[in-house]
Amino acid sequence: MIIMSVTATKQQVDSVIKELDKCGLDAVTTTSTNRAVVFPVGDESHTDLSHLLSFPGVKEVMVVEAPYRLINRELHERLGWHLDYKVRVRDLEFGGSKPIYIAGPCAVESKFQILRTARAVKAAGASVLRGGVFKPRTSVHAFQGLGNTGEAEEALFWLRVAGDDTGMSVVSEVRGESNVNLVAKYADILQIGSRNMYNQDLLTRVAKTGKPILLKRHFGASIEEFLSLAEYIAAQGNINIILCERGVVPVGKGKSFTRYLLDIGAVPVIQKETFLPVIVDPSHAAGRRDLIKSFSYAAIAAGASGLMIESCPSPAEARVDGQQQITPDELKDLIITCNGISQDVREV
Repeated sequence: MIIMSVTATKQQVDSVIKELDKCGLDAVTTTSTNRAVVFPVGDESHTDLSHLLSFPGVKEVMVVEAPYRLINRELHERLGWHLDYKVRVRDLEFGGSKPIYIAGPCAVESKFQILRTARAVKAAGASVLRGGVFKPRTSVHAFQGLGNTGEAEEALFWLRVAGDDTGMSVVSEVRGESNVNLVAKYADILQIGSRNMYNQDLLTRVAKTGKPILLKRHFGASIEEFLSLAEYIAAQGNINIILCERGVVPVGKGKSFTRYLLDIGAVPVIQKETFLPVIVDPSHAAGRRDLIKSFSYAAIAAGASGLMIESCPSPAEARVDGQQQITPDELKDLIITCNGISQDVREV
């Protein structure tokens, strides 16, 4: 990274960026405590940037080996930037003093269903409404969401109306590059599901919308891989990233009692590695409603900045993942307890 002096001018910063461009590198510039820092983006393995020390306004050229330098906590603290970044969505702060609760059905199925659910989860204490329109399913014979039936924009419109009706922000998954703009038109937060965590082209595309991105960890990814892929979003100048732990593939050949293995330890580890907020999705980790509360309590106790929970008034009637959805009444009890746990943790 190229650390500029406190007196460096915009023209001097621009000259460094132009030189990086000549070297085949992009650049992301951040400013803190009145000092600009330029982060080269791209393959630097065969490029010596030490000559930039001779450029006017350059104070230091520092070699950084971290694979995720733009979101690296230790690196930013070395610069004197002691921060826990807060992702702001309307009047909400992910990473603030209180947990944020995202709730709603797995899939948007009808106008009545999403409006009814939105009002119920809002009353239960949720602040963000979730609902999938483009559903990535393992089986081609399973319900793919209304986005696969030619009703995508109508379903997203219902989701938006339900959010506005209840004063909730809205999050929905982007399944492919072709539907980025459509989802961005209606959703406040763009979700990248676990199956698409490795899709660098999609990550780059959603980052360029400038909207907050909720990135889910792939069920086979290490924490380093997870954060390295989040760096693709940050490399576009968008650090409004909400990281989501949702469970990894269980080890061993015996019977698995949960859908995935919830990696609770990932929450404090990621918080030490990066300044981005981390939330947990207990619904996909458990795969069964009777464990959602326990998983949620553990996540908040571990320091999660929020939860993403599947909930609807009639789980038995849901077309997707009904077995892991809880009722709004259960959600309300869960949120009350989690808020108490969060308060206790902050006082420790």
